Amino acid sequence: MTETEKLRIDKYLWAIRLFKTRSLATDACKAGRVKLKGQNIKPSAIVKVGDVYQVSKGIEKKIIEVVELSYNRTDSPTALTKYKDLTPVEDTHAFKSMFHAPSLKRDRGTGRPTKKDRRETDDLIGGMFEEE
Repeated sequence: MTETEKLRIDKYLWAIRLFKTRSLATDACKAGRVKLKGQNIKPSAIVKVGDVYQVSKGIEKKIIEVVELSYNRTDSPTALTKYKDLTPVEDTHAFKSMFHAPSLKRDRGTGRPTKKDRRETDDLIGGMFEEE
């Protein structure tokens, strides 16, 4: 491999817009939220076309296959062509939020929430972001 063909996983995840910054992608790799064949990988791991990665980002979990290497961050439609999303529909964020999100709407005119109401709301919100 020549120097131009080598691409780090943290830079690739940033370039395809899975993470907002490269340092967030690096931190995710260091924390073990990016896996290749079930094994944690370092941020300096070299990306190859055809590799399948499992990426966890908050409550969202994605399985991506590398289709093409991307060295620079591009617009979203171009970035989507650089990888194939293999995530099952049941694991997508939209699917989870549609079926598991509680309704936090209060009736109009009920006044300010009491301390008990606030605790219940915090418990609901806290439960939404915990991984199962």
